[in-house]
Amino acid sequence: MKQSLKEQIFLAVEEEKPIEGMQFEGEWMEEMDISRMEFDQVTFTKCRFISCDFLAASFYDVMFINCEFSNCNFKESYWKRVTIKDCKADGSKFGRSSFRELHITGSTFCYANCIQTLWENCRIEESDFKESFLSEVKWKKPVLSKVNFANADFFKTPLKGIDLSDCNIDHIMMSDQYKEIAGAKINMFQAVELAKLLGVKVV
Repeated sequence: MKQSLKEQIFLAVEEEKPIEGMQFEGEWMEEMDISRMEFDQVTFTKCRFISCDFLAASFYDVMFINCEFSNCNFKESYWKRVTIKDCKADGSKFGRSSFRELHITGSTFCYANCIQTLWENCRIEESDFKESFLSEVKWKKPVLSKVNFANADFFKTPLKGIDLSDCNIDHIMMSDQYKEIAGAKINMFQAVELAKLLGVKVV
């Protein structure tokens, strides 16, 4: 008989081993303590995690498809070769987490807290990061396509060399000197809006 995700978590905690090589579909978990759990080669489909605690959890070769993990705590977590597709992570906390070779597509991270995170060789496509917190973030070779960063907080996050020309960066928050945007690749219309912030009159 196939065990539920909750049963697998209890077993993994008891035996101090990772959850690996499994598929879970349609699971529902609320306010569950999943902290420091390791997931390896696991696929989650149509699963819902409501206000769960994933503190310092690790994800390797994991797929989240059409899942929801809004308002969950992922602080200090580690992600490598993970795909997040058509998911909802609004309001979740990812502070001080590391993302490597992460692929996010068709997902929402509105109001998500990603302060002091590391993003290395990550791809984000057609996703919504509206009003998210991305301050003091380190980006290394990201690919960003059709991402909505409207009203996101980029305070002390260097954007030099990053191509934002295909993204919405309306009203993003930066330091008083707007030094974060220096060296970023932007399109003509974005340049006009940024010029207004700098007090430049475009005629």
